[in-house]
Amino acid sequence: MKIRPQNGFTLVEMAIVLAIMALILGASLTLLSAQQDQRKVEDTHARLEDARDALTGFAIAYGRLPCPASAASGAESPAGGGVCTNFNNGFLPAATLGLTPVDSLGFLTDAWGNRIRYAVSNANGNAFTTADRMKLIGMSALAPDLMVCASATAAGFDAVNCGTNNGLTAAPGVPAVIYSTGKNGAYGGTSIDETANPNPNSADNNHTFVSHSIAPAEATGGVFDDQLIWLSQNILYNRMVQAGKLP
Repeated sequence: MKIRPQNGFTLVEMAIVLAIMALILGASLTLLSAQQDQRKVEDTHARLEDARDALTGFAIAYGRLPCPASAASGAESPAGGGVCTNFNNGFLPAATLGLTPVDSLGFLTDAWGNRIRYAVSNANGNAFTTADRMKLIGMSALAPDLMVCASATAAGFDAVNCGTNNGLTAAPGVPAVIYSTGKNGAYGGTSIDETANPNPNSADNNHTFVSHSIAPAEATGGVFDDQLIWLSQNILYNRMVQAGKLP
């Protein structure tokens, strides 16, 4: 009797096909994850810009910037401003500013669900958070002192100075900084640059912040995925002058 050859795949051929499919699927999932992360980065940046606009609007309405919120709620602390409870290591007071989306306690969140941070200068005797004190002191005398730097490893970087050729903001500084702690939601850990951004769980009185592009763990300074923007004093003053709140 003649034996007919059997059609089909051998086990080796099937294994090769499955391996190729697994590689294709893995590459597709990696690409999809990267695209999702990029959308979240863009969404978070948009929320930070909305927050900056809200701070400017608040200053136009009340003649001052709001204090950061403490960990208790999304309202400024203390209510009414003045000497802030957490001037540089608090949270954006979204409940006071009327921003969304917020979590159950009224804190504005980034695209990963982390609470957005906010720091405000306490220079000139808390002029930036005290009603009409900016107007009383005068624009030429105001000296906001929050500095945004490119790296925490530059020569001369410390709690109040960016160091040599390292400043993203010119001296004396800016009135406010708003930032997200990014996908990892971390406050430093082993990362030198992320550690430089004030930690809400400690009495951090630093006036310097670090901002640069997202970096992996093997980069100089370690992993970094914080997103920062700041409020320029010149833009703030210009808007307040137009609204009659300055000079």
